[in-house]
Amino acid sequence: MPEPQSKFSVRRCLTFATGLLECLCFAGAVFGWAALVFVLKEDRYFSFLCVNGTGVNDCSAQDEQFSLIFTIASFMNNFLTLPNGFLFDRFGTTVTRLYGIFLYTMGTLMVAFSSSALAYLLFPALSFLAVGGILLLMTNMQVGNLFGSRRSTIITLYNGAFDSSSALFLIVKLLHEIGVSLRAAFLFLSACSVIHILRTFFLLPRNLIPYPLPDRYTYGFISFCCFTGFNNFVSLFALSEKTFRECLLSRFFLWHLLWLSVMQLRHYLFIGTLNPMLQRLTGGQPSLVSQYTNAFAITQLCGVLCAPWNGLIMDRHKGKPRAAADLRATVLSLFLTALQCVLFSLCASTPYLPLQYLTFILQVLNRSFLYGGNAAFISVAFPSCHFGKLYGLVMALSAVFSLLQYPCFALVKGPLGGDPLYVNVGLTLLSVLAFIHPVFVYMHCRNLASERAKSKASS
Repeated sequence: MPEPQSKFSVRRCLTFATGLLECLCFAGAVFGWAALVFVLKEDRYFSFLCVNGTGVNDCSAQDEQFSLIFTIASFMNNFLTLPNGFLFDRFGTTVTRLYGIFLYTMGTLMVAFSSSALAYLLFPALSFLAVGGILLLMTNMQVGNLFGSRRSTIITLYNGAFDSSSALFLIVKLLHEIGVSLRAAFLFLSACSVIHILRTFFLLPRNLIPYPLPDRYTYGFISFCCFTGFNNFVSLFALSEKTFRECLLSRFFLWHLLWLSVMQLRHYLFIGTLNPMLQRLTGGQPSLVSQYTNAFAITQLCGVLCAPWNGLIMDRHKGKPRAAADLRATVLSLFLTALQCVLFSLCASTPYLPLQYLTFILQVLNRSFLYGGNAAFISVAFPSCHFGKLYGLVMALSAVFSLLQYPCFALVKGPLGGDPLYVNVGLTLLSVLAFIHPVFVYMHCRNLASERAKSKASS
């Protein structure tokens, strides 16, 4: 028997709230890497790579090692979203989450039992944290389907919470400064996996949350069986809209991939090189580096506040015909995201230390718009039955593009003598390509409107 509607509302609110906390407190922790690097340097990870020459301690090789760890982790975070997307669409929420929780727990345990002598454990550890975290986000984004007209707002809010969770490593850094060891902090994070498991069985469906949501839809540990067959029917019916191959070969997908890739590369290089950049701009003063690192990590908390504005932009036409209104509403979101990235890149390219506060603000604003807008656009422009596969594919392909961050870092450290100006200018110009996507979507929507007007006039 279906539950009363009041119980539906309570369960949905609990699902939403606990999912928000899960994304906010855990999922995107790896993107707080700059704060964790500060702790790792204090604990002398890779310190043997520092060379004392002419009275100056040169730790560029140590910085390069930390950059490589983040490059690999961020690549795995995106690239493995492709098979994970197929896993999610094929086996549903429970299987996907249990796999993600296992990876996340393994990652936290590896960091906990690493040391300066076992520093190379950080390579698999950060990758496990990244992949496990993105799986938590992916399985939570479907919660937006429970809230109908606010679907895009919920999706972007969860992505904003994912961005804000990078402040978790700031908390680890602050605890480390008052005497809490790295091991104790990460053992606590490992223990929190019990909460993720309980939520998986009691507050999420076994399979997928359908969209549009059927009447009297129920889910959870006891009631998932009632709608398993219906969910499968919805998925099969959605296939008649557009095949996965048609979605993949569409210009929407190709321009969206370019839009995401160029901006993501800019963000990854900024995060991966933040510590050495601050070292250069502060003249190596530890107190100033710590101050700006804390400021960067604190601004990441604002991601959860910035992202919903993007969702509200995309949801503002709800109530009008979905195919036309939802797609048209994405144009402004896509354009603003590209504009923010160019402004952020210009500020990051300017070697003036106080200006970096503004850079941090623009970075978190743009990042929250970027990832929330990415997921929301895919949910609007393509059939929901392909969401996991298309989301995974666009993240995987953009991850291949983001591997350019490491040769960029090597170029700065080597031939450019530590001055990133030319690389930053190049990335700023590359970011301008992101404007192609909103222009294309706008032209498509205008052509559709023109065809509808002609059809109405002829009839």
